[in-house]
Amino acid sequence: MVERDDGFIEAYDGPRGYLSQYKDWPAHESTGLRYARGRVLDIGCGAGRHSLYLQKKGHDVLGIDISPQAVRVSKERGLDDVRLMSIDQLGPRLGKFDTILMLGNNFGLFQNRLKAQRLLRRLLSLTSPRARIIAQSRDIYSRPIDRAHRRYHEMNRRRGRMPGQVRIRVRYHQYATPWFDYLLVSKKEMKHILDGTGWKVVRFIKSQDPRYIAIIERS
Repeated sequence: MVERDDGFIEAYDGPRGYLSQYKDWPAHESTGLRYARGRVLDIGCGAGRHSLYLQKKGHDVLGIDISPQAVRVSKERGLDDVRLMSIDQLGPRLGKFDTILMLGNNFGLFQNRLKAQRLLRRLLSLTSPRARIIAQSRDIYSRPIDRAHRRYHEMNRRRGRMPGQVRIRVRYHQYATPWFDYLLVSKKEMKHILDGTGWKVVRFIKSQDPRYIAIIERS
């Protein structure tokens, strides 16, 4: 279950999505991965499904995740290089990358506008001149907007936060993560965040729902 700080609770579909095979992925994911090239950094790799696919295609892949169990599962499934690490710990010791993966709505790991811009500038020092970021987010303004979500957007605006800057935690039986911020943005908002960071959107890939993938390149 995902619990939001206003009391809203939503059920996840379980491990199916995390362990699914390429043939079962939604079209926008498989299309987005075609833009991967060279050495790949998978931020928030989870159980490693994207990393493992690219590794089999011959890419040198590093997966990172803050969940020890996700790291363990990725290793058990055959990912050669996976580390327990947060996005805040990225640094030059990891070397240079040609592709940064932020699928599974993981553009949200930037948490807020200012942190996103700071980390995007840091990614410049970790990437080659022709590098790409393949990032997924969710357009919270897609119609129809649930009344509970609309109220949350309005509450965020009153608090000086972006409408899609959600504060959530994940629960399973008696277990719960700490509360953390997660940023969901429209295409227009993503472009505004990227402005001045050294990155720009070159293509959006639509899906059958509010999710979308952005192909982002150094500007």
